[in-house]
Amino acid sequence: MAGIGIVINATSALLFFRDRKKDLNIKSAYLHLMSDALVSFGLVVGGLIIYYTGWYWFDTLMSIIVAIVILISTWQLLRDSLRLSLDGVPPHVDLDGIRSMALAIPGVKNFYHLHVWAISTTETALTAHLALSSEISGEQEAQIKNELKHQLLHKDIHHVTIETERESGSQAYSAEDAPF
Repeated sequence: MAGIGIVINATSALLFFRDRKKDLNIKSAYLHLMSDALVSFGLVVGGLIIYYTGWYWFDTLMSIIVAIVILISTWQLLRDSLRLSLDGVPPHVDLDGIRSMALAIPGVKNFYHLHVWAISTTETALTAHLALSSEISGEQEAQIKNELKHQLLHKDIHHVTIETERESGSQAYSAEDAPF
């Protein structure tokens, strides 16, 4: 019976193999099925060794090995789940790169109050403040925001909210002295 479990669980896990890195739920299903296949394999191997050698201690050894493999494989799943539930910055997001990208747009004087979090395992959100040159027109402001949103789309950040303000005098607000 355990041999059938190995085949069914391993075959089912292969269906999730390709997308396991894209979605936390798929990764969880994949790990669950692979763990079930591993447990079944451990049962078969342990049973055969005990049957032919009488080494009953081997059952304990196989149990420990299976438990360690399952713990190691699910540790990353736990970390990713906690990061998602605590609104942490997704691992694929480079905050310094985003900041540099925004500051490279002509007319942008400062980029601060940057917050990035995962809405789900496949969607990321960003909010930030842009301090623009006082000479920027309303039309140019819209173009700057659209350009930044377009660049963020290429970084898989689809839900973007950008607040803009004009620089104060000759200096743009810094993150410490912004008026809000």
